[in-house]
This record gives sequence, structure tokens and C-alpha cells, in this order.
Amino acid sequence: MGYLNGFKVTFLKLFEERVTTEYPKEKRPKPARFHGRHVLNRYEDGMEKCIGCELCAGVCPAKCIYVRGADNPEAAPVSPGERYGYVYEINYLRCIHCDLCVEACPTEAITESNLFEFSFTNRADAIYTKAELVVDDEGLPQRQPWELWHDGDDLATSGWMRATASSGNPDYQNRISWSGELGYGVRDPEIGQHLSNLRDEADVPEGQYPSADSGDHH
Repeated sequence: MGYLNGFKVTFLKLFEERVTTEYPKEKRPKPARFHGRHVLNRYEDGMEKCIGCELCAGVCPAKCIYVRGADNPEAAPVSPGERYGYVYEINYLRCIHCDLCVEACPTEAITESNLFEFSFTNRADAIYTKAELVVDDEGLPQRQPWELWHDGDDLATSGWMRATASSGNPDYQNRISWSGELGYGVRDPEIGQHLSNLRDEADVPEGQYPSADSGDHH
């Protein structure tokens, strides 16, 4: 009778609500800071954010990013810094979408879009070049023939999680949170360990926090 008990479980499951998403007919909503295909961003004036520092390539555990920096031409600079990303390639046969490159980037040059449905018929298409990764004049990712984009995939990115935004709150997406004492602060950082310590030192009631410029911090 043991096998009949097994069939009983199967029969009862037929009448339960299904939890499986019928992909690709149904698409699950993507969470905030979804890790999809990368994009290289520009500033509002069109200048590229990448400064060719190669930090993204150095932190990549899959070794899928190749970057070569070059000095900015004085007559027609590509980025605001002294250098820019002359060569930028990502091998998606190796990429694991861990987002470490996004966290390591000091200028928010690289972020990940919500696109994950893309496939290749040859190895060359799997290696994205800078020309394919950099956003267009409207600030939107360039779409390739083998990619299946959906509404909103080109607008939402994985954001930028700095040490001053330790919780990774997606509300801080595209907002630079440098330390104010360095002269680059554009807003107070999220409440983290540093500000909590300052609150305790200043004997401020819980729920109230001192300014990010209070005290010495590095």
C-alpha cells in the first residue's frame, strides 16, 4: 500500500494553488538592485564616468572584465578625469553578476540593468565591448539584437552601495555619498555604525542623529 500513499499525495496536490511561475508567459517582478546586464554610464553633459582605474577588473572574482585606461586627450576629453576607459570588455560567458564591480567603482560608471534575458549564438557576441556597454545620448542602454528588453529594464539599475550607505538602500541609487569632510558631500549618509557612535558620544536620544559632519571620521 506504500505506493498508493504516494499517489494520494500527488492527487491532493492537483487541487492546491500553483506556486510555479509559467515562464516565459509570466514574468516575476524584479527586486530593487536586480543584477542584470551591465551598462557604462555618462554624466548629464555626455562625458563618460569611467576613468579607467581598473578597480572593477581587479575585484571581479570571475576575471570577466578587461579594462585599459588611457590619458584623456586635452583637445577632446572623454571623461572629467586625467584618464578614461580606452578599452572596456565584459565576457558574459564568465560573469556571475555578483555586483562587486558596481560596489568597487568610485564614479558609478558601471551599474547593472534589469535585463537578464539575452543569449548568444557565437562567442564573439558574448563579449560586450565598450561601444555596446556605454549608454546612448539619452542615457539609456544600447539594445542588442539578441537581448529581450521589457518596460523598465533600461531605467532601473543596481545602484551604488557606498560605505556611507551601509544598508544598501535603493533610495540612494545614483546618489553620491562621499564623506562631507572631503568636500564632496551632497547629502548626509544613511544611519550606520559611525553616526550611531556619534549619537552615543553626544548623548543624543535614540531616533535623533547628529550631522554627518560632526566629529572626526575617515
